[in-house]
Amino acid sequence: MNHHHHHEDKHVEGRSKLSEKEKLGKLLEYWIKHNEEHAKTYLEWSKKADGEGLKDVVSLLEEASELTISINQLFKKAVKRL
Repeated sequence: MNHHHHHEDKHVEGRSKLSEKEKLGKLLEYWIKHNEEHAKTYLEWSKKADGEGLKDVVSLLEEASELTISINQLFKKAVKRL
C-alpha cells in the first residue's frame, strides 16, 4: 500500500503574507479535497471487500465514506462563513 500522508498546514504556515483567515480558507479547501480522495478510496476498498464476501466490512467502509463526505459538508459551510 503506497499512501503518503502529508499535511498542508505546514505549507500554509510558511506563507507569512497570508492572514490567519486566508490560511484557514486554504486549509479547509485542502482538507475537503483530501477527504474526497479518502472517501473514494474507502469505496474502492468496499468493492474489493465485496468481492471477498466481506459484507460487514463493505457496510463499514461505505459508512466511513459517507461520514467523510458529511465532514466535508461542515468544512464547506465553514468556507462560506469565512
